[in-house]
Amino acid sequence: MKKMIVLGTAMCIVMAFTSCKSSEKAYKKAYEKAQSQNDDYGKDNYASESSDIPVVAPIETRQSTTETRVVDNYDNVPVRRENVSVVNGTGLKTYSVVVGSFSVKANAEGLQQRLKNAGYDSQIAFNAGNNMYRVIASTFDSKASAAQSRDQLRSQYADAWLLAK
Repeated sequence: MKKMIVLGTAMCIVMAFTSCKSSEKAYKKAYEKAQSQNDDYGKDNYASESSDIPVVAPIETRQSTTETRVVDNYDNVPVRRENVSVVNGTGLKTYSVVVGSFSVKANAEGLQQRLKNAGYDSQIAFNAGNNMYRVIASTFDSKASAAQSRDQLRSQYADAWLLAK
């Protein structure tokens, strides 16, 4: 009985391994088809190049130059609105740049200290709704100033975002 079970299992395993092999013929056929399409493409390009086609020189036109000014429009910058309370810092203005979010206050304090050492007036705000400490690098009254600061901070903190009070 055991011999039959072992023999049946061995045959199933052998059949499973042999049925999963991909056919070399299929790969060769696909390669040849791609090669023939590539050859046909090259022939069409050479056939279309003929010495009977006249060469036309481009006409030079004088274009007037216009000055283009780039205006930074920060109206479309996404801003998150959250109800936060300042845990450690001087207070938040209307728009703030958040560079880190932590569920552990000690981690937020570590990032705040690094930012202070780098010259930022960083603060920690707590969002009670999702139990997260937000590390704020800078805070501004205008959205444009906050967006510019966020863009500068993204070189070091790629996930920096704007928070509105």
